[in-house]
Amino acid sequence: MFSYFVNTVDFLNGILWGYVLIALLIGSGLYFTFKLKFANLTQIKEMFKIMFEKKEGNGISPFQAFCVSAGSKVGTGSLAGVAIAISLGGPGSVFWMWILTLIVGSLSIVENVLAQIYKEKKDGLFRGGPAFYMEKAMKKRWMGIAFSILLTITYGLIFNAVQANTMTIAIENFAGIDRVKSGIAIVVLTAAVIYGGMKRIAKVSEIIVPIMGASYLLVALFVVIKNIGELPQVMGLIFANAFGLKAVGGGTLGMIVMQGVKRGLFSNEAGMGSTPNAGASASATHPAKQGLIQTLGVYVTTLGVCTATAFIILFSGVLNENLDGIGYTQAAMKAQLGSVGDVFLLLCIVLFAYTTIIGNYYYGQTNLEYLNADKGLKIQLFRVFVMAMVFFGAVRESAVVWNTADLFMALMAIFNIYAIIKLRKPAIQAMEHYINGRKVGMDPIFTTHVLDDNTGIECWDENGEVPLEDNQNVYVDVTESVEA
Repeated sequence: MFSYFVNTVDFLNGILWGYVLIALLIGSGLYFTFKLKFANLTQIKEMFKIMFEKKEGNGISPFQAFCVSAGSKVGTGSLAGVAIAISLGGPGSVFWMWILTLIVGSLSIVENVLAQIYKEKKDGLFRGGPAFYMEKAMKKRWMGIAFSILLTITYGLIFNAVQANTMTIAIENFAGIDRVKSGIAIVVLTAAVIYGGMKRIAKVSEIIVPIMGASYLLVALFVVIKNIGELPQVMGLIFANAFGLKAVGGGTLGMIVMQGVKRGLFSNEAGMGSTPNAGASASATHPAKQGLIQTLGVYVTTLGVCTATAFIILFSGVLNENLDGIGYTQAAMKAQLGSVGDVFLLLCIVLFAYTTIIGNYYYGQTNLEYLNADKGLKIQLFRVFVMAMVFFGAVRESAVVWNTADLFMALMAIFNIYAIIKLRKPAIQAMEHYINGRKVGMDPIFTTHVLDDNTGIECWDENGEVPLEDNQNVYVDVTESVEA
């Protein structure tokens, strides 16, 4: 029975990742890049500027929302996933990871802008995401329910199994500790945070993610400087292999592109509909702000952390060794920095994967709440299932866990990209309103009058504090802010 499941997963992955997802991600990414007038590339300075703005209202701050979503991205996808991509597809997979990231940044903007526009307020806090805009804007509650169930299973259960799997393998490689024992420890640590609610999750992520992310990038920079003489050779290898000109690893162009796209999406999650769940929870004066902030997380994850991992592996020449996933990254770090690097990477793996688990849990809980599974028995059962899947992933072989994650990730992306294409108009109008306002030196305030159609919007301009006539786009100074 289990072997039948494994074969089915492999068959479906071959179809979805060999054909459907590559065309869908690149095609929709290019479409929105042009429709947003390349905002995903030209607004990077603005992304950094607004990330540290003061929190408005009762939601979490923009920076906390960034850390929750980044915490769910800067996990095993950035450490083990890159190693898997290079070992299966060759160094050229890194190039396609870069290309995908630059293109799908536009998808991240759109999905997070929509999450802010169609969010709702409950118990004094904001919540939202694809399930919410599918119901409120598209009037398709069945689709919202289907996506919500899919996301809850994918993030709360399957992706958390992936994180635990990488953690226990890394701990076993480093210290020889039995995976059952380390799995139990991870379950206990997970429970300590997820029973504390969203604010505890945000607080833990706010502390761990910036410190470990910056530390990892600094160590990677040191490795690059240490091997600076080999950088042209490594870059040449990446570009040559990217177009199948030099067979390394997987060797074929199709495998190279597929691995780059697959692992790129796993690490940055743009277009999957996951980060909007965190983006919607932030208080903001304009939906565009969270669209830009969450897109910065896409770039930091893939162009920063994933690239750092790739360089460390390629400088170290460990691809000829017969290792499993995270083992390549561990061997590479040890080759570069000795035992100190081994200890440091283990710490990064454990903390990155841990913040990913708790961030993934939040995504699952948000979507359970959408299904009206409030803080009662269903939420408690979900927590039990989360911890059970963490333990399952901790003790299973990695190939099964990763392949299952790939399948559910593909299904989520198909659902969400269809929705954001259908809802492209309000997202584009909101972004144009914000960018045009910034061009004239103002801090734009969003109201429902910005859009041609305000159907399904609940949390914006509720009291009509900003009177507009004839649906004109008006820019209000930040001192006259309207609470989102």
